[in-house]
Amino acid sequence: MEKVLIGQTDIEVARFNLGGNVFGWTLDEAKSFELLDAYIDAGFDFIDTADMYSHWANGGIGGQSETIIGKWLKARGGRDKIVVATKVGGPTGTNAIDVSRKHILASVDKSLSRLQTDYIDLYYTHYDDEKTPIEETLAAYDELIRAGKVRHIGASNISPERLRDSLKIAQENNLPKYQALQPLYNLVERKGYETDYAPIVAEHGLTVFPYYALAAGFLSGKYRSEEDFNKSPRGQGAANYLNERGLGVLSAIDEVAKKHSVVPATVALAWLSAQPNIGGPIASATSKEQLKEILSSTSLQLDRADQELLDKASK
Repeated sequence: MEKVLIGQTDIEVARFNLGGNVFGWTLDEAKSFELLDAYIDAGFDFIDTADMYSHWANGGIGGQSETIIGKWLKARGGRDKIVVATKVGGPTGTNAIDVSRKHILASVDKSLSRLQTDYIDLYYTHYDDEKTPIEETLAAYDELIRAGKVRHIGASNISPERLRDSLKIAQENNLPKYQALQPLYNLVERKGYETDYAPIVAEHGLTVFPYYALAAGFLSGKYRSEEDFNKSPRGQGAANYLNERGLGVLSAIDEVAKKHSVVPATVALAWLSAQPNIGGPIASATSKEQLKEILSSTSLQLDRADQELLDKASK
């Protein structure tokens, strides 16, 4: 199994990050356990979640995903063989976006309790309130790292300006540096990342784990008309891509998928993995069959013709 190093850390992960946003939402505990077991049995080791998942389901307040993952970790053992990423700062249903020291220190203990673990491998700033001083946020992470509660940190929904400033302040003040970036990036959402973030990533040696890797399922090819949005509770999220450009991208994906005898999702994820500084895409699955399809992206090698066709359609 090919692995990639996260930033300048000592953490190596297989090049696919399993999204835990469906645990406790569209998947109950038993089905979540099945997916996690199948993922690990396939040789993978990197699980992504957040304290806010899934506060929008059943009037929840967040923490459902972490709770299920924690029960699974406790039942299966082998914590040292699993890399767990979770996030802080996002709206949880009871808290607004908040990256203050007070909120971070309180939230990490709740996450550790739900995950039933002593440490978090990669702790992300999920959202940035853009008012807490950067020094305060990074100093809070420094406390957590010194206490052994967190190994390394990453950033997700943070502006390019605040990301660049955070990296500069970390270096100048000997504070923890973001080692990973989790941005919105896929074949129908390229401009924001490639224009604003890719230069920062290259300059500072960050490893990128894109979320929305399949554009809310649109790049799987299952949403090709408005009627198709009813196929899934998450279907409406793909509505923004059902236009001439989006359908053009799907047509290119279909062509490459047919050439390699794979499903469209495999092609979309393989393209993402082939881009510079990408550690692996983040995607979730709701069945073992779906999981098998998306994991197959790690073994698909796109040739130059494939890349050019996909680039032309998605630029």
